[in-house]
Amino acid sequence: LMIPDREIILLQQQWVDIYERLPVPFGLVRFGVAPDHPEVKNVINTFTLTARNSRCSFYGNVNVGKDVSIEELQQAYHAVVLSYGAEGNRRMGVPGEDLAGVYSAKDFVGWYNGLPSCQELSPDLNCETAVILGQGNVALDVARILLAPTDILKKTDITQPALEALVQSQVRRVLIVGRRGPMQVACTIKEFREMVNLPDTRPEMMADDFEGILSLSICAVSDLPRPRKRLTELMMKTALEIPSEKEQERQSKASRVWAFRFLRSPIEILANPDNSRTVGIRLAVNRLEGSGDGARAVPTGEVEDVTCGLLISSIGYKSLPIDPSVPFDSHKAIVPNNMGRVQHTAGLYCSGWLKTGPTGVIATTMNNSFDTARSVVEDMESGTVDVSAARPGSQSISGLLEERGVKPVTFSNWEKIDSLEMSRGEASGKPREKLLTVEEMLQVARK
Repeated sequence: LMIPDREIILLQQQWVDIYERLPVPFGLVRFGVAPDHPEVKNVINTFTLTARNSRCSFYGNVNVGKDVSIEELQQAYHAVVLSYGAEGNRRMGVPGEDLAGVYSAKDFVGWYNGLPSCQELSPDLNCETAVILGQGNVALDVARILLAPTDILKKTDITQPALEALVQSQVRRVLIVGRRGPMQVACTIKEFREMVNLPDTRPEMMADDFEGILSLSICAVSDLPRPRKRLTELMMKTALEIPSEKEQERQSKASRVWAFRFLRSPIEILANPDNSRTVGIRLAVNRLEGSGDGARAVPTGEVEDVTCGLLISSIGYKSLPIDPSVPFDSHKAIVPNNMGRVQHTAGLYCSGWLKTGPTGVIATTMNNSFDTARSVVEDMESGTVDVSAARPGSQSISGLLEERGVKPVTFSNWEKIDSLEMSRGEASGKPREKLLTVEEMLQVARK
């Protein structure tokens, strides 16, 4: 099974029912993948083939934990798989983080990708410098969207309100800040290369940041895992080598700038005189203890103030509990499990970031779901999950939802939304123009 984040997969012998809080499927692929990465969204084709299978049913607009409990699902199905991802934000824990102009990357991404709960964000982009805390792929996605020429973005499925805001944006400089050094950045080489090659932008990497790497032996660098070695080499090339004449000419004409800032941690968000919005951030200057992925950032006692009018925190996501009957480790923000089997709860499973915490890329999460699916099948085959007795499945759940006034959205209902969004997009030269509210979605789905 390829299990999309934020969805709950229910296995009933040879039947799979999918319950989703929103009226639309595909979770992270629809609301998390950057609009200028359409190739990543091609996995929707595989998901659609699965959803159209006669043994699979989709029930959107059902809020599990509220409209129906986990215990009720367990009574109706032989096995229940929780795969609703990580929708909570990790807070910075510093003064001023609730000031206007400070946003979480999760909300900012949701805003430009059309997540209904984020459509009132309306970020103020009327400033020259933006600071992004975190150096993972999401941080680079946000930086790229802030700096990309809008002629590129208007051909994607970015929402129209976000596109209009970005057309008017005054952001010309983006600093991508990390608490550790170049050898610990969490992004992949693909994302970094996209930043290096982004039209109308130039990188401003600091050569001093790479002195420590230059002092390493050639052997030490060559022994790095291949992905880390290639990324490190590209960062060093960007920071230290003189660009080709053609690249120098391109960079000289660029109107926007981006840069990594290493060994910096937030201490305080700085406010304007009336304390109404952010005007900057105070950063602790760190040094590293140890090496490799296990290196720790230790404050030196020095501080640095950076002026900025927009601050986006991309320091991580966390899962949230949705039902008191499900075990939950609030410290790790995961459901305690063994290979996807929820501890002390037969027939209950988890997958994705709810299972592992926010780690890896989409392919990692996909393979993770395969492992959980194997656990389910193994338990059914071994008798750990007793499938000898029939369970009512969606028949009983549909009855409960009807009693509670909840009207699920089927996959064919979703295809009405899909068709309308595609036709709206075609009319404006985009692959899709998304509906932005649950009310709009339901209105179209029930026509």
